[in-house]
Amino acid sequence: MQPRQELLDIWRATIRYSWRREQWHWGGRHGRNCISDAEQLLCILLPTFKVQAFAIDNPDRTGQEMIEALKALGGASEIPRKMIGVLLEYYRTYIDEAGTPTFAGGSYFATEQDDDPEPTEEQRGLDIVDAYAMAVTLSLATIGFAKFFRLTTRRPAVWEQIDELSRLASSRLTAAMVGLLRSFSVNVFDADSEYGVQLIRMVNQGQQPTREVVAGLRRSLTQTTASFREVLIGSGGMTDIDSPSQLFECGWSWSIVEKAPLVVLDDSEQIGEQRAGVAEDAPYLYFTVIALHAIEDLFSERTRAMGLLNQEQERLARALQLRFDLTRSYWATVATYGQAGRWPIEDVPWRTTDGQESDYFTLQVTSLAVMGLLQNRSNEAQLQRIGNVLIELANRGRMIRRPYSDDTALQLHHPGVRLELVGSENAGDAADPPRLSWYVPEFTPLLLYRIVAVAGLLIDIRERYAYLALADEVWEHLGLRRLQTGAGRNLWDDPGGAFPQLKRESFGEPSWLITERVVAALVQTATVLDRPPLHSDILSAHAVELLNEAEQLFDRELLRGNVRPLAMETKNVRASLRRAREVVRERPGTAAVLAANVLNILNDLAAGRSDSEGI
Repeated sequence: MQPRQELLDIWRATIRYSWRREQWHWGGRHGRNCISDAEQLLCILLPTFKVQAFAIDNPDRTGQEMIEALKALGGASEIPRKMIGVLLEYYRTYIDEAGTPTFAGGSYFATEQDDDPEPTEEQRGLDIVDAYAMAVTLSLATIGFAKFFRLTTRRPAVWEQIDELSRLASSRLTAAMVGLLRSFSVNVFDADSEYGVQLIRMVNQGQQPTREVVAGLRRSLTQTTASFREVLIGSGGMTDIDSPSQLFECGWSWSIVEKAPLVVLDDSEQIGEQRAGVAEDAPYLYFTVIALHAIEDLFSERTRAMGLLNQEQERLARALQLRFDLTRSYWATVATYGQAGRWPIEDVPWRTTDGQESDYFTLQVTSLAVMGLLQNRSNEAQLQRIGNVLIELANRGRMIRRPYSDDTALQLHHPGVRLELVGSENAGDAADPPRLSWYVPEFTPLLLYRIVAVAGLLIDIRERYAYLALADEVWEHLGLRRLQTGAGRNLWDDPGGAFPQLKRESFGEPSWLITERVVAALVQTATVLDRPPLHSDILSAHAVELLNEAEQLFDRELLRGNVRPLAMETKNVRASLRRAREVVRERPGTAAVLAANVLNILNDLAAGRSDSEGI
């Protein structure tokens, strides 16, 4: 897998599909909505935001390969100007008449059965956490892009566009952060309730008495429970969970939870009216993970260094970071509960508290568990146990194993796992509206993302490259699922390309949901590969020994005045030894080669002198 080349290929395919007759062509497999359109834009902007080599905000520094991939937009100066216009079109589209940003799921909403009535207009207009999360990432990328491009252009008309775009993106970012604060949920239940029974069954891998499991789990969550008293803004504030017979779960519901309090802002007109919530006050794994990934972007080093948040947004980000820490701590505790033996997360598939089971839920919990393990500075062995779960999921998901006839595992890829959006049936005034569903077919790109992320955290070189080799296998599977024909060729997703059993359906238009997830996985891969190389203690010790010997022998030759035959190379030898000493800690292999080259030169000198003395 070569992330740089693959990302460039996706840029070419995205521009070929999207830029037609000097206009941006929106839509895709699911038509237009604020999420799909954001995913389409992130196929271009996510690499520019997170991988320095892909930056296009400074025409003088844009790489030639990037210009070539985006050449349909124009040259190095035209590319950012055209993208400013496209982004403005997006942000102007998804605001209502009062100027309030909108976050409706729109055409992504579905119903459970084909014969169910279509979602009502009120239902299609419901906010959803997916839209908030995409808005956070896209708006941060947009604000950064506009901020730095403004420094390189001198056209007043372009400045006006940039200023409007920055204002709209900042407003949408604030509104999305408020939406995330009001969608957070803490679901408290009795240990003997249906929720409690399901949770205990999942975590009780040692078959202990229920009372011991409840007491042990509560002890493990003591610090997390106490920290909920600090949740003061938005939903999910302190609930009575002091009873010894009560348990809880936390995370994000699918939308603003019912009766969620308003978030007080210094400038309430900035985001307009805060809508009433209808969502069930209970967390969903999918929406929890996607919210956490977006929140990570808010307090990333890049966001801080670029100064992308205003004072109000920094306050909201702190409130979201508190929820981030509580959520990852909770799920890491639950996923790895138990003193010995098998972890709950290793008992595949994961079972949610409402009784649903899926390998996809296991994959989501691995995301949460890794975040929590990093928070607790866990050891290498614990990360490898999570990695082993990912290997099993790759097998069970039929990405590195052949599927059998009528294999139910293929439903992970198409149509995907169906989530019931409880509370959506109460939206609007229509008689007997259907309960909405949300399909998530992202199993493969999300698995690729997680495998690469775990590989990047491992110190053991052999283990790391074993996981990167697994990532290559998953990537080969994804390669089979590119669209082969039409305007969307080389984009995703045609699962029938990898699974002939799914050839019954025709996949013509690109799925921006899957394509954006593929881009995110490639960006993650590029980030991991760009880190300094790992090395073993044995290699480091070997490099130091070679370098010490080379320096000592060279100094001895200088002392004896035996370097006249090397007069032309003495400068190069000194430079090699100096460079080897500089890099021996971070790149011991390079230092070893440099030292070995010097030793070879000195050996030739000594051998020549011996021959001459022998004569």
